[in-house]
Amino acid sequence: MGLPTLPKIYNVHFVAIIATLGGALFGFDISSMSAIVVTDQYLDYFHSPAGALQGAIGSALAAGSVVGSAVAGPISDKIGRRDSIMFACIFWFIGTAVQVGCHNSGTLIVGRVFNGFTVGITSSQVPVYLAEIAKAEKRGSIVIIQQLAVEFGILIMYFIGYGCSFIPGPASFRTAWGTQFIPAFFLVVGLPFLPRSPRWLAKVGREKEAIATLANIQAGGNVDDPLVIAEWEEIMVTMRAEKEAGRGWRKFFKNGMWKRTMAGMSVQAWQQLAGANVIVYYLTYIALMAGLTGNVAMVTSGIQYAVFIIFTGVMWLFIDKLGRRTLLIWGALGMGFCHIVIGGVMGGNHDDVPGGVGNPPNPNIVISVHGGAPANTVITFSYLLIVVYALTLAPVCWIYAAEVWSLGTRATGMSMAAMSNWVFNFALGMFTPPAFINISWKLFIVFGVLCIFAAVWFWVFYPETCGKTLEEVEIMFSKDGPKPWKTKKGESRLEQEIQAVVERKTDKDHVPVIEPAE
Repeated sequence: MGLPTLPKIYNVHFVAIIATLGGALFGFDISSMSAIVVTDQYLDYFHSPAGALQGAIGSALAAGSVVGSAVAGPISDKIGRRDSIMFACIFWFIGTAVQVGCHNSGTLIVGRVFNGFTVGITSSQVPVYLAEIAKAEKRGSIVIIQQLAVEFGILIMYFIGYGCSFIPGPASFRTAWGTQFIPAFFLVVGLPFLPRSPRWLAKVGREKEAIATLANIQAGGNVDDPLVIAEWEEIMVTMRAEKEAGRGWRKFFKNGMWKRTMAGMSVQAWQQLAGANVIVYYLTYIALMAGLTGNVAMVTSGIQYAVFIIFTGVMWLFIDKLGRRTLLIWGALGMGFCHIVIGGVMGGNHDDVPGGVGNPPNPNIVISVHGGAPANTVITFSYLLIVVYALTLAPVCWIYAAEVWSLGTRATGMSMAAMSNWVFNFALGMFTPPAFINISWKLFIVFGVLCIFAAVWFWVFYPETCGKTLEEVEIMFSKDGPKPWKTKKGESRLEQEIQAVVERKTDKDHVPVIEPAE
């Protein structure tokens, strides 16, 4: 599969903005339910789904994403990072059409599974694509644009859903879901103008094209630029090592590769197990528990998504100045503290409401937090948890997962990491609505404990990858690599390699010219 031959735009930030419209699809589908699940129109039409059925509707996106992320790697290796994103959009259009035309909860679930298949591919391959085109010192700030796109998608779709809640009857949610066509349309239009990943081009033997693309991205087209030469030489060295490593699934576990496989997959699992998506998906439920109703509850929940964007935007400025380990460890501890405060306050200050809170009653919400200080504390720490998440695990887990793989394993490895994310997303999506009914406030204590375990895991197993080339990360996970807790950010050797290239260029007996390998 190939896209039309059109003029290419090599500005990395422009490339990132277009590519991360794939993240906007993710965000749109997340909050396509958030503002709608508490509306009378939704509850009436779908007969007030509760417990496992509401869990199935909510987690259908994740179920499709598990399948999408599972096939994303082979597809991406075959047709390229860019074209795999285009391929995924086909299923988004199908899924959105099914959702708009759904007539019961079963067809709604089917539509969300199709959309999830798209999200599974884009959530794994957009970070791979961005990591492979970005300079080492800017890679975090480029990949974080993906997270910002997710959050903008969440915010925009939430308030579209809120606005559509004033439309009577099923047209309310059908109109909201129909707007999901819009970001996919712009993504499909923009993709043909993006270059292919130079590392993927090198991997499939298109080396002249890879060199030209690398030069266009990194040095305005100058193939003799020292940075271009140094990066190309690193790519070639890594590719030779990977050819020697062989093919098949064994390469994900042999010669220390198991450390990278474990890190890439577990960091995505912990992002879900940290429990932030309980707040992201179901803050409307928490607002109702805290006594907020009607438009106040809806707007309060929507403001959360704006807070999400603001603080991830702040982190965009600093992501490559701070270590990945630091942010992961302290982020997990901060989130754990917030979960435990929320659960503790709920546990000591609530009334049981077996029939469900609200008018009409919502059967998923069976406790009411006392008004005043307890309710305000719950809302405040829910917001604070999102702030900590936006600054730390939300962007860093995707960045770290995109950085740990080698060239030969990156596409499939990132799809494995994304699949780990979506498996736990699905499991928690099925678990959370019944958990709100059965263990209510204790749900937050469970997530608080999991966050503490996550912080310990990060400290013991994850070496620092910030400021290092993708090829250098190979050393961090090698058999003779340093202990994770002894690694530091920004210890890249690329500058020394660039200097070596400059010295060679000044050597009268050696004029370096990049020549593709035979």
